[in-house]
Amino acid sequence: MKKHLKTLLTLIVAVFAIALHAENKKPFVVPELTNWTGAEGTVDPSGRIVVRSKQYQQVATQLAEDYTRITGRKAYVSTGKTKAGDIVLTSKKLNSTPPEGYRLCIGEKVEIEAPSEAGAFWATQTLLQLLEQGPLPKGETLDVPQYRMRGLMLDVARKFIPIQYLHNLVRVMAYYKMNTLQLHLNDNGFRQYFGNDWDKTSAAFRLECDTYPGLTATDGSYSKAEFISLQKWAERLHVEIIPEIDAPAHVLAFTHYRPSLGSKDYGMDHFDLSNPDVYTFMDDLFKEYLSGKEPVFRGPRVNIGTDEYSNRDPEVVEQFRHFTDHYLTLVKQYGKHPALWGALTHAQGKTPVQSDDVLMNCWYNGYADPDSMAALGYQLLSIPDRDVYIVPAAGYYYDYLNCKNLYEHWTPASIGGKTFPEQHRQIEGGMFAVWNDHYGNGISTKDIHHRVFPALQTLSVKCWTGQLTQLPYAQFDELRTHLSEAPGINDLGRVKGNCSLTSITPEKPLSLPLDDVGYDYALSFDIDCEAEEPGTIFTQSDYGTFYLSSPKDGKLAFERDGYLNTFNYKLPKTGKVSLRIEGTNKETRLFVDGKRIQVMKVSPYYAITSGDMLNTLSDNAPFRPTVYAANKVMYYVPTLFFPLKKAGNFKSRISNLNIHAL
Repeated sequence: MKKHLKTLLTLIVAVFAIALHAENKKPFVVPELTNWTGAEGTVDPSGRIVVRSKQYQQVATQLAEDYTRITGRKAYVSTGKTKAGDIVLTSKKLNSTPPEGYRLCIGEKVEIEAPSEAGAFWATQTLLQLLEQGPLPKGETLDVPQYRMRGLMLDVARKFIPIQYLHNLVRVMAYYKMNTLQLHLNDNGFRQYFGNDWDKTSAAFRLECDTYPGLTATDGSYSKAEFISLQKWAERLHVEIIPEIDAPAHVLAFTHYRPSLGSKDYGMDHFDLSNPDVYTFMDDLFKEYLSGKEPVFRGPRVNIGTDEYSNRDPEVVEQFRHFTDHYLTLVKQYGKHPALWGALTHAQGKTPVQSDDVLMNCWYNGYADPDSMAALGYQLLSIPDRDVYIVPAAGYYYDYLNCKNLYEHWTPASIGGKTFPEQHRQIEGGMFAVWNDHYGNGISTKDIHHRVFPALQTLSVKCWTGQLTQLPYAQFDELRTHLSEAPGINDLGRVKGNCSLTSITPEKPLSLPLDDVGYDYALSFDIDCEAEEPGTIFTQSDYGTFYLSSPKDGKLAFERDGYLNTFNYKLPKTGKVSLRIEGTNKETRLFVDGKRIQVMKVSPYYAITSGDMLNTLSDNAPFRPTVYAANKVMYYVPTLFFPLKKAGNFKSRISNLNIHAL
């Protein structure tokens, strides 16, 4: 018996020893590494970053900043001799590895080798994600992107997106090796929601314009300086900004400014392509942003739009094709690479349209058949509408992408049911899109980000790792939520544990670990009431405001993105009550003394008048969407990321503030 016990003990010790020295399995990062060779053990870097190649100095500087944000420990950049615990950056060609590929070897030192600054930068993003999860597992990867372009198309025309969010978004994209952000700068709402009146239909061009004073939207826009600063920030993070000016359809912002350019046959959201003034107008508009030694559009590509123009008249189709070719040529004359939305199957004709050095966003096969476009010589960007289009709260396309289906079945080689070989030489990569079609529906920037983030993580994997993905979706979906959005960024307002304050002092910062708490949350506090004036603020942030007394009727209310949402409850002038607010991506719920008072939820509007909209707009709204009588459904979204940056101007006594995730 003792002999058997001794043998069993020996086996247990042997198994334990083997397990102790087992090679590390492929670590979890997003996107998944394309390969991994594990070694034994872990290493905790010292924070010293050694640059062996001068061109990687900026990468090292950014890594040092982010290392401190992730670990809380100091990091610094050096050029001296290397030692154990150092992170070492070296420029090196890696056989046939493309420029964005890199080698990361984690041993006694952490060595990064890459043939380009972009490759070195992507390696540091992998390293930072690993650092989030603890000591670094020893091993080696030669990580190679399967597609060159990995991105997001964002409609900032029909929903103004603040510039600070775009800065954060670029950082989040870079953290997940997404390298392209296309910004759709002009568009308009749907006429049927505005009394079928083009003059009343919302439209916006979001960029400062000197050529045509008054063209720029007054309900939110970007100065040239802001737009240039955004692009410079993106360049530092190896994200390309592709600005898009869409014409000759989707041009209501331009025809509002100059009605003579609009089409009487196809509607004022179409240019009249027989009018030569259209060319003068657009030539001069592009000139403003593309000319000079330091143009406003800094990047290598510019998108000229050219989608969804009518094809019912063959003569007009030829005019459309001429217009398209003209602006492809014009963009090239300014030294840029042109891009456009695919429309040439829809607009078949005889007028030649150039394809050399032209990138085509392939979004719907009826407008641009991918096989035909490839045969014509276009480079293709895979952005199929039925797979990767988000239209928030619209009731069509996706509200949130079907990430499971994309993860398991899609790569950029699949375009609307047409499947190309993986890494086909004419497929540059893939994107997903956020279209804010329903101007005035209450969707907030935070709501958009809540939709973007899981899609961004998923598309990151499918565009970088492609068919080499090995991790099952369920495991990926669980593990991805433990990574941050990016170093120092928490735009999702995620709560870690419980946050609480015993009391709140008026007009003081709240000193909480987040400025806004995001979905799904519960926030409660006690209030010893005094009579409050209309407009009394409880808490606020850069994103929104929560009122103890609405500026309109003295009820509890919240304001964000230009919308004021009012609860059907007014605080007493004296006495104590306990309030609880719960927020999800579909509802905002109010409880008073434990009793549910009201649930604001996503609700359909079948008829909206300008008078009705006064209940959802604040007097000081930075922009004012207006929806007139409609016979089509629109869904209004009364959601709230609760603002927690600063206390307001209340007289009541606030205590026992508690916040936790639902």
